[in-house]
Amino acid sequence: MSAKHFLIVPAAGAGSRMNAAIPKQYLRLKNGLSVLEQTLQTLLTIEQIKGFVVAIDAADTRFKHCLFASHNKLLATAIGGKERFHSVLSALYSLRPFAKDNDWILVHDAARACVKTSEVTQLIDALKNHPTGGFLATKVVDTLKKSDHNIVEKTIDRTNLWQAQTPQIYRFAVLLKALENALENNLSITDEASSIEHLGLQSLLVPASKSNFKITTAEDLDLANFYLKL
Repeated sequence: MSAKHFLIVPAAGAGSRMNAAIPKQYLRLKNGLSVLEQTLQTLLTIEQIKGFVVAIDAADTRFKHCLFASHNKLLATAIGGKERFHSVLSALYSLRPFAKDNDWILVHDAARACVKTSEVTQLIDALKNHPTGGFLATKVVDTLKKSDHNIVEKTIDRTNLWQAQTPQIYRFAVLLKALENALENNLSITDEASSIEHLGLQSLLVPASKSNFKITTAEDLDLANFYLKL
């Protein structure tokens, strides 16, 4: 039997850098959808995704009003944690009754609302026979500087540097082991791929477009509205 694909969307963050009255995933775009709704609307059109879990804050009162709160592919809502990976781990535990060890888990940032279905399906196809997983990414094209209190120390060679995006897709058992290892050993990780690295496993990079950016500031909302009109 072929492996199934499940989606996890961590949406428990407060979005403090947005300086908004509500978490950024619930801010409205010009098309009338919230950032989270736009993200889910795009991803849930992908046929391979058989079910999804959203990780929300324990005090969240907004998700129940989301357009997708009663979607037939919603398997559970998980309680998010202090860090992103705590939320993803909580969502993985919620998927245990549904996912087998070899199934694929797509983890996608709620705030990457401009993700393209074509790029996600390319990622899924590229990883079809991969033992571990990988993620969408863009090559670094700007010159990078290392600084000390705003004083340049040196220029960083960008030849082999990539900016990681999401979805990041890994086998269920592999991702669960990686995140539990990070928790047990108090590791500092910022995405799923970094937890995979700590297991000594390899991830595949699949090139993507820059439009799949993470909405972080008020200015980013304007940029997202621009991309969504294209």
